[in-house]
Amino acid sequence: MKPLDTNRSNYGLVKMITAISVATVLYSCGNTTANPQMAPQQAMPLPVVPVTTTSATTYREYPASLEGKVNVEIRPQVEGYLEKIYVDEGAYVKAGQPLFKVDARIYNEALNAAKSNLLAAKANVAKAQVDVDRLGPLVENKVISEVQLKTARAAYDAAVAAEEQAKAAVGNAQINIGYTLVKAPVSGYIGRIPFKTGALVSKSDALTVLSDIREMYAYFSLSEPDFIAFKNQFPGNSIEEKLKAVPAVELALADNSIYPSKGKIGSIEGQFDRSTGAISFRATFPNPGGIIRTGNTGKVRIPQQFNDALIVPMESTFDVQDKVFVFVVGDSNKVTSRPITITGKTTNYYFVKDGVKAGDKIVFQGAGNLQDGMAIAPQPMSADSLLKAKPL
Repeated sequence: MKPLDTNRSNYGLVKMITAISVATVLYSCGNTTANPQMAPQQAMPLPVVPVTTTSATTYREYPASLEGKVNVEIRPQVEGYLEKIYVDEGAYVKAGQPLFKVDARIYNEALNAAKSNLLAAKANVAKAQVDVDRLGPLVENKVISEVQLKTARAAYDAAVAAEEQAKAAVGNAQINIGYTLVKAPVSGYIGRIPFKTGALVSKSDALTVLSDIREMYAYFSLSEPDFIAFKNQFPGNSIEEKLKAVPAVELALADNSIYPSKGKIGSIEGQFDRSTGAISFRATFPNPGGIIRTGNTGKVRIPQQFNDALIVPMESTFDVQDKVFVFVVGDSNKVTSRPITITGKTTNYYFVKDGVKAGDKIVFQGAGNLQDGMAIAPQPMSADSLLKAKPL
């Protein structure tokens, strides 16, 4: 089989339409006689194409914003001067890798003070224990009252509690020293670093943002009519079952190129946004090479499969009060307008549910000059030649 010569097919189609247009002009001029009763009205020559069926996959596109699976703001948990910055903006880091170092001198001194207080508390416990041991025999021999022993034991318990508090203070000081070394909680890419070495930072300061972009979330919204159409398009008794039935989706990037890896719609927001009247979806795309980053935009493309669907060229249609019509050629070559129900579309064609049937002949061009009941001179065009010249 010879390969299709698209230019030749387009040329043939243009030549045919041009000839029909010339005939239409001649027809119009022929009707401008001085005495219209002497010249019988001629039928307008117009191209006519049969309604046919085909199978195809189309896509519904929805604007999307992209975010990494994990986006973490890195904040210091202690206040101090930024002593070291171990990474650069845009660098890839692994979980647990050091990122920043806060001056730890005051926290080391706090630890030393806490350890000293712990030693003093232990000494107080030992002294209280000596008092209890000393007063015990005296109470047994009734040399002193039992109240003095009880007081000594209470002092011992207070000393033990103070020792526990001192141990907690030591632990807290050690934790603060650990916080002076800021580590990556997850693996990912470092964002912008607004602080420089020597800057005073506090717990409220975001040192950077760490993004795990091995998987990307694409957030997009559907209007209420689109959401109803989405639910009706896929089988299932619940939203979860319908989501499982949705095929893999594509991602068109900002330059309209198609991202090489396909994604999957994983979740739908629980309610519509009252201000926009839309509901949010989330699709997940693998991103092993880090091609896309948090903040990118694109379009999620949801496929829609049509099997043996009726197709009508867009050029054959016209709109009246939010309805789409075509002119169907009937008996005696008279045309009748019919509304059609559209279920999908491509660049050049509508997929039609009802209003016409396979084999119906419709006016391809010139519908704007027609009215119901007018007779035309059909200029037949084959559906195959039209599809070659104007593919789906």
